[in-house]
Amino acid sequence: MAARMVSLLRRPLISDIRLSSTGQSASAGDHTGGAKTWKLLTYLVAVPGVVVCMANAYMKETEHLNHLKEHRPEFIAYPHLRIRTKPYPWGDGNHSLFHNGWVNPLPEGYEESDE
Repeated sequence: MAARMVSLLRRPLISDIRLSSTGQSASAGDHTGGAKTWKLLTYLVAVPGVVVCMANAYMKETEHLNHLKEHRPEFIAYPHLRIRTKPYPWGDGNHSLFHNGWVNPLPEGYEESDE
């Protein structure tokens, strides 16, 4: 019984291999116009899709930045964060290279700002 099942499963694979080795395809047909179809899909589906995604990301980021300006996260001095074993080689040694005083706290807390 098992041998019969194996032969039934193997038969379609062998016929596909024979067809592909002879250069024939299982569904021979006319394939003209394929480039035109993909070109239309690119301009009518892909490009507008990318534009919609970019607009969505821009609006969400603008909303996030406006919320961040109003409500800064509370500073919690966790002992495992902001450990300085030696000072940074620039500035006062306590600020990171791309430090933002509104978002990045120092070990003792946020910097006071005028805003």
